Amino acid sequence: MSSFQVRPATVRDAKAIAQIHVTTAQAAYQGLLPDDQLNHPSIDKRQAYWREAIEYSEPQVLVAMLGDEMVGFVGFDRSRDKGTPSTTGEIFALYVLPAHWDSGAGVALWDAANDGLKEEGCTRVTVWVPLRNERGLRFFEQAGFKREMTSLKTVAVGNVKIEEIRLKRTVG
Repeated sequence: MSSFQVRPATVRDAKAIAQIHVTTAQAAYQGLLPDDQLNHPSIDKRQAYWREAIEYSEPQVLVAMLGDEMVGFVGFDRSRDKGTPSTTGEIFALYVLPAHWDSGAGVALWDAANDGLKEEGCTRVTVWVPLRNERGLRFFEQAGFKREMTSLKTVAVGNVKIEEIRLKRTVG
């Protein structure tokens, strides 16, 4: 049994979610993105994004708590990819503070998102992960996701281009 409690995010959580997003991205993308991009993220911009997402449930946002400390979050909803059936969900973001990596917080968030997608009638779920994000790829592959080799694409992140790959699995 997990020691993490997962609950729906509230608007008041938006700032803490933004801080987790920035802190975790800085650690996870070290070496993938230039230092100037990693060192100057906009917490305010991310806070506004997550506040709106929580307010409108687009995407749905859940947070992982360890006692009174928020240690991670997941955003999920129907897939944004063109041409996917309405029964395909997507993990938009799953971030856990580096101090809690490999602690079960990510698994607790994934399990809760999987349950939420099942409740929404989704039968498949996808996630886009930078190809060089080995930790992220390993996490999702251990959760049963498989790489879609034909999905490889290049996306611009600031002034840098990175390759992303879509992974998928059944919901359940």
